[in-house]
Amino acid sequence: MSLASVVRSEEKLLLPTYDRHRILFKRGRGVHLWDSRGRRYLDFLTGIGVNALGHGHPVIQAALKRQAGRLIHTSNLFFHEYQADLAARLTKISGFDRAFFCNSGTEAWEGALKLARSYAQLQNSNGHKPKWRFLALDNSFHGRTLGSLATTGQAKYRDPFVPLLPGVSFVRFNDSDDLRRHFDSSVCAICLETIQGEGGIRPVSPEFLRLARKLARSTGALLILDEIQCGLGRTGNYFAYQHYGIRPDIVTVAKPLAAGLPLGAFLTGNRVAAAMHPGMHGTTFGGGPLACAVAIQFLRLMEKLMPNVRKTGEYFRAQLECLGATHSGVREIRGMGLMLGMELHSADAAKQVVNQLMQRGILINRTHETVLRFLPPYIIQKNHIDQVIQELDAALSSASSIPAGRQAHKSTARRPS
Repeated sequence: MSLASVVRSEEKLLLPTYDRHRILFKRGRGVHLWDSRGRRYLDFLTGIGVNALGHGHPVIQAALKRQAGRLIHTSNLFFHEYQADLAARLTKISGFDRAFFCNSGTEAWEGALKLARSYAQLQNSNGHKPKWRFLALDNSFHGRTLGSLATTGQAKYRDPFVPLLPGVSFVRFNDSDDLRRHFDSSVCAICLETIQGEGGIRPVSPEFLRLARKLARSTGALLILDEIQCGLGRTGNYFAYQHYGIRPDIVTVAKPLAAGLPLGAFLTGNRVAAAMHPGMHGTTFGGGPLACAVAIQFLRLMEKLMPNVRKTGEYFRAQLECLGATHSGVREIRGMGLMLGMELHSADAAKQVVNQLMQRGILINRTHETVLRFLPPYIIQKNHIDQVIQELDAALSSASSIPAGRQAHKSTARRPS
């Protein structure tokens, strides 16, 4: 099918929920995608962090072929051989005891909220003061379902669907005093992203995360971390919270877990897990044999690739910072590992840069209007980064809202020592 025919069909048949770029992708291999015209693109978005191994990885292809020929689905009424294996690997690298598998990040977050409420009910029944409130952060994003939206601190996502789940209060990002003001014994959980993704690649500060951990522990509330975008190797550690030396009570993961297949999970310890019993939560598709078999292979490969994530992530950030120093329209570089953002002063300029890079064969996107988001695959090498920096330099220079930087420093921006 041609791009034009696909567009016409979608306009007629689909809900108008996406503002798609007019590109029809046909195939992918490694760090590249090819469209219907045969044009090649360097993929530094990876399906919003999903294709962390790039495209067409031979180990993932072999696992898909092998398991699809054996067993694809059973439901959770029966056992299969991969859930416990996958859970053992996830609990080992996270320091937790138990896992629950679902289909997506928002489902993982919904399950975490339900578990927090259930755990609070147990505390309430033991004579503690009632706990039922959630504290979440301004500028956060946790998913599209109603519970996830209720804890999402961005009005553009929330407002069309109010009223939402009651009992949620929002704290200013990285504002410790505001966290103290909002926290009391009625809070059952503090909910936050270790690095805000849709909010503009904003890592939570060590001081703020330490305070959240301390306050939650002081009353028996839970600390829930959303690592759907920043977890599973993206920052150079298994989980972003491991950079802080702090462990939450529940963590949610999803995007890269099954290398492109739908799979999410939340992880927790035995103490909190005891608040759930059969019938309280479940899923038809979550944790099926195909997705779990592939996820096991992903985790094996991820462990081997994390040194490359750290090495190339440091190089990429240094390149971006040097480039930012030569362009007055760049406000800040943020992030960890291969989850990086470049904030510009102008939303229009950010949109122009994304579109110009696409025309130059580079795929990124913008988040929070003004932030260029880079989520490349873990397999990238320095030459791929150099290509992106070169094209980004040109795009920043030509974006009408961004004054060009000092041209004499371009070579330094591309190749810092």
